[in-house]
Amino acid sequence: MSRILKKLSKIFSRGTAKTIRVCPRCHSPDIALSTKFDGWLTPEIYVCKRCGYRGPIYLEISVEEETNADESTS
Repeated sequence: MSRILKKLSKIFSRGTAKTIRVCPRCHSPDIALSTKFDGWLTPEIYVCKRCGYRGPIYLEISVEEETNADESTS
C-alpha cells in the first residue's frame, strides 16, 4: 500500500513545475485565448499576437527549460 502511495506522490509532485504557454509556430509567449468565452461557451482558440497563429493547440514549456535555453544562446 505504501509503495502505491509513494508512486502517486511522485506523479503528482512532477506536475508542480511552473510552465508557460507558447505559440506552436513562432514559440512566442505572447499567446492568449481569442475571447473571454473560450473554454466556457465555445472551444478554446488561442491567438498569437506576434505571428497571427490562430488555433486550439499551444505548447507548454517549463520555466526551467526556457531559462536554460536563454542561457545557452547568450
